[in-house]
Amino acid sequence: MHYKFRHKTNLILHKLLFTCKQYIFQLLLFPLFTMNSFATIFATSALALMLVLSHVPTSEAQLSPPTFYDTTCPNALATIRTSIRQAVSRERRMAGSLIRLHFHDCFVQGCDASILLNETATIRSEKTAFPNVNSVRGYEVIEAAKTLVERICPGVVSCADILTLAARDASVAVGGPTWNVRLGRRDSTTANRDQANTDLPGPDSTLQRLIDSFGIKNNLTPRDMVALSGAHTLGLAQCSSFRTRIYSNGTNIDPGFATTRRRTCPQNGGDGNLAPLDLVTPNSFDNNYFRNLVQRRGLLQSDQVLLSGGSTDSIVTEYSTTPRTFAADFATAMIKMSEIEPVTGQNGIIRRICTAIN
Repeated sequence: MHYKFRHKTNLILHKLLFTCKQYIFQLLLFPLFTMNSFATIFATSALALMLVLSHVPTSEAQLSPPTFYDTTCPNALATIRTSIRQAVSRERRMAGSLIRLHFHDCFVQGCDASILLNETATIRSEKTAFPNVNSVRGYEVIEAAKTLVERICPGVVSCADILTLAARDASVAVGGPTWNVRLGRRDSTTANRDQANTDLPGPDSTLQRLIDSFGIKNNLTPRDMVALSGAHTLGLAQCSSFRTRIYSNGTNIDPGFATTRRRTCPQNGGDGNLAPLDLVTPNSFDNNYFRNLVQRRGLLQSDQVLLSGGSTDSIVTEYSTTPRTFAADFATAMIKMSEIEPVTGQNGIIRRICTAIN
C-alpha cells in the first residue's frame, strides 16, 4: 500500500478515534444514571471501538526537512553537491543518467537505493533487470559521493538520500531547476528484479501505460508524468530503444527526422548506437524536448505518445511555449517522486557502501 494512502487513512482513523473519545466518556457515564439498556450496549461497543482504534499503527515515520543532517553531518550536502558537479563537468551526459537512475530506483519498492545493490547469493540485483542492464548509468558516481561522505561522517548519510540529492544537483549543474529535498531516507536490505522488469515503463509504452505506471502505484498525476518525461531533454538513447519507431513509416514521426536517425541506427545490428533524446540541446536542461514533440521529432515512441491526440496534448503544448512552467512543474514532480515509499525511522539500514549490505 502506498505510504501516502496509508498516511491519509491513518489521519482519518485518528480523527475518528479522537471523536470517539469525546463521546465515549459521556456514554460510559450515561448508563450509570439510567436503566437504558441500549445506551449501555452502545457505550460498551464504542469502548471496544476505541480500544481497537488505539491499536491502529500511526503513519510510518516520515521524511525530515532538508536540515536533517545539519547536526550529524553538516558538510554532507556540500560534499555531495561538489562531487556531482565534478562528475557532470567531466561528462555532461551524466546529468540525465543520474536523474534516470533516481527514477528507476523510486519506481521499484520506493526510493530506497535498492537499484544500487550488486548481485549476491541472496539478492537478485535490479541492475540486471531488462530496463536497467547495459542501460542505466551513474552507479560509480553515487558510490564516489558516498565514499567522500563516509570519510567525514561514517555511517550517517544513506545511499538513498545521496541518490536523491544527486538527481537534484545534476539538474542544477546543467541549467535545470532546483528544489528542496526532504531527507532521512534509509537504505533497503533487498532488491526486486521482478518488479523492475514489470513496473518500469519501456520506450514503446502507450500513453495509457504511462499514465497507469506513474499514477496507480506511485500517486503521480498525468501532469507529473509529462513533466518528468521532460527529463529526456537530457541524455542519449540506444538504437534498440527507438528502431521500431524510426522504421515504422508512421504519421506521428517527421520523415526527415526518421531519415536522420536511420543513418546511425540500421534495421539490423548497431543496437548500442546512441542518439540524443533532445535533437537540439541534449546537454542542457530546457524545454526543447517538448518543442521536438510538437514537430513530431520525439525519439522514443513513449515520448511522442504524449502528443498524439490524447489527454496530455495540452500539457505538452503548454510546456513547449512556457519553459518556466515546465521547470517549476518538473521540480514539483521530482519532489513527489523522491518521496515514494521511503524507508525511514528504524527500518532499513545505512549502508557503508552503496553496492552491498553491511
